[in-house]
Amino acid sequence: MNKIAAKTINHHQALIYVMMTMVAVDAKIGNAELARIGRLVQTLPAFSGFDPERLTHVAQECGEILQEETGLQTVLALIKAGLPQVLRETAYALAVEVAIADRNIAREEIRFLAMLRDALGLTKLQTAALEHAAIARYQSA
Repeated sequence: MNKIAAKTINHHQALIYVMMTMVAVDAKIGNAELARIGRLVQTLPAFSGFDPERLTHVAQECGEILQEETGLQTVLALIKAGLPQVLRETAYALAVEVAIADRNIAREEIRFLAMLRDALGLTKLQTAALEHAAIARYQSA
């Protein structure tokens, strides 16, 4: 078993892995997305007890795993194992929040959302509601 396969992560890391993977899937890491991640980590109750100074380290850790041949599958497995059931919808909502940060959702991001939904065992109804809520937050007249 390799070092990555033996790794476990906590729920804070899992949520950050979700957001960083969303940023990475379209190969266009934007400042808007990274700024959004920083704000979410500093303000959401799900990150209570997490030291924001560790964000860069956790993000780099995720990036290293994603560089591996089966990196995306490994990250999804780590996310699933690291998240309690109660935070699975939160994880999906964070992925949507990051995807919508630059107001342009790429096909790769849509594919990742589908993979995340399946990995976390969420229904299409649950994910559609979370997506609709995010879209509603960013509407303008």
